[in-house]
Amino acid sequence: MLTKVCGMTDGDNIREVEALGVDLVGFIFYPKSPRRCKALPSYLPMRAGRTGVFVDADEDEIEMKVHEYGLSHVQFHGNESPDKCLKFKAMGLKVIKAFQLASLSGLSSVGEYAGTCDYFLFDTASPSMGGSGKCFDWKILENYRGSTPFLLSGGLGPESLSALRNFSHPALAGYDLNSRFELRPGLKDAMKIKNFLKELFQYE
Repeated sequence: MLTKVCGMTDGDNIREVEALGVDLVGFIFYPKSPRRCKALPSYLPMRAGRTGVFVDADEDEIEMKVHEYGLSHVQFHGNESPDKCLKFKAMGLKVIKAFQLASLSGLSSVGEYAGTCDYFLFDTASPSMGGSGKCFDWKILENYRGSTPFLLSGGLGPESLSALRNFSHPALAGYDLNSRFELRPGLKDAMKIKNFLKELFQYE
């Protein structure tokens, strides 16, 4: 299972979290996010993949951040089209497309993106485009039968451990951690993440 820690901004904190063995570190470039990465951190992950999170950003802006941060993944959290996903996939990037789910209808457009992304990310519907700290009803995912693997997101935290152990899906590829592990927006509690991962993965 993959582990992605999103919304990171501080170099020392990134180094500390990467040392836990996480697979992906996420940098949010959405201007309205309290976790927006406004400047290049003093340290960028060397082992973990670097994921840039965008919301309906211009392609030139995305390409600039890809080069500036040495991104390996781009995560689209807005209304980006399947063609836009394919364009960046053709550049050799791994593409993650996020879908905000409040009800079964949230899955209606997922099929349009089949074959255009490496992963989907299923998140809680929120006006802030993520980082809500709230879970959605995972039973909705019983209706997802696509072949694209997905990351589970939306309010995952220590209190989610029991539910996560009891949740399974053939396309589940990993977990996206964010606001429930923060000391403040953009700064993660590495020890809290370490303990969570230890508890979660000892049951796999």
